[in-house]
Amino acid sequence: MKILIFGPKDRYDLYRPDFSLSLPVELAFSSPLQSTLQASRANPDAEVVFADAITPVGEEIMDALPKLKLIHSEGVAFNAIDLDAARERGIFVCNNKGCNAVSVAEHTVMLMLMALRCGVTGHHAVLAGEQIQFKEQFMLSNAPELGEQTVGLIGLGDIGTATARLLRPFGCKLHYYTAHRRPPETEEALGLTFLPLEELASSSSILSLHCAVNKQTTNMINQNFLTHVKPGTILVNTARGQLVDNEAVRQALMCGRLGSIAMDTFDPEPTPADHPLVDLPIDIADRAVFSPHLGGITGGSFRRAHSNMWHSVKMLLEGQRPNFIVNSL
Repeated sequence: MKILIFGPKDRYDLYRPDFSLSLPVELAFSSPLQSTLQASRANPDAEVVFADAITPVGEEIMDALPKLKLIHSEGVAFNAIDLDAARERGIFVCNNKGCNAVSVAEHTVMLMLMALRCGVTGHHAVLAGEQIQFKEQFMLSNAPELGEQTVGLIGLGDIGTATARLLRPFGCKLHYYTAHRRPPETEEALGLTFLPLEELASSSSILSLHCAVNKQTTNMINQNFLTHVKPGTILVNTARGQLVDNEAVRQALMCGRLGSIAMDTFDPEPTPADHPLVDLPIDIADRAVFSPHLGGITGGSFRRAHSNMWHSVKMLLEGQRPNFIVNSL
C-alpha cells in the first residue's frame, strides 16, 4: 500500500510509531517544489493520503488518485478536505479526534492570562528599560484576575471540555453554548451553565471559540453577534480563523466593544502582515495578543495523532473501517 504524504518527512519520521514500521507500506512525500496536485499525479497508485489539517484536498487530487481509499487529516480539523467529493468516490475521510485537546486548552488559558495581564506589552516594557513605569501604570489599571471572569465557551467538543476542566480550579464562572446541549450530569461535572448564544455573548467577560468550521459557524463572530457583546470583552480564538469576520472584529476592537483579542488562528493562513486583525492602528495594537497557530503543536498531540493515523492504516490493511470517519461513509 502506498501512502502519499503532504507534509515534511522529518516530522513524520519523528512521530511515526514503532508498530507501523512492520506494516507493508511504501511512503511517498510531496516535494516542497511540487504542488499537491503534481505530487498526486506523480503517485497515481497511492491508496492513502496523509495531509496537514490546512492543506486543501479536493476533487482534482482525488481524480488523480484512482486507487485512493483514505484521506487522513494530520490534525483534528478537516474543513480543507472536500467531504462530499470523497463520499461520492467511496473514500474515507478521517481526523484525529481529541488528539490535541489538552494542548489547545493549555494554550487557550495562556492567551486568556496574557490578554488579562499584559503579557506582551509588559515584556516589551522590560526590554525597553521601562519596568517601573509600566508597573506603576499597571497598578492603577485595576487589573482583573482570571478567577474573577465569566468565561463563555462557544463549542463544547473535546477542546472546549478540556478548557472547562482547566478553568474550573481558577474559580471562573463558566457558561457554554453548543448546538447540542450536554446532559445535566456533564454540566454539573464541569461546572458549566448552558446559555443561548446571544445571552452567552452579553453575559461573558471572556469569549473563547471552540467550534468546528461548517456552513453554520463560518463568520459566526460577525457584526450582528458583536452587538450583543458587552464593552471590554476579550475574544480568544484557538479554533479556526474562518469562525471570525475579520473586519467586524477589527471594528469592534477599535470602538472598544472588544477590550482585546487573543488569536492563535487566522483566516487566511499563512497570515499576511497586512491582515485586518494584525495590522492594527498603533493606539490599539497593544490590545491584541497573537500566536502563530501553535495551540495544538506539542510532542504529545503529534504522538497521539500519528499513532491514530497509523492505526487507521493498519485497520484498512486488515479490511476494517478506520477510526474517526467524518464523511458519513
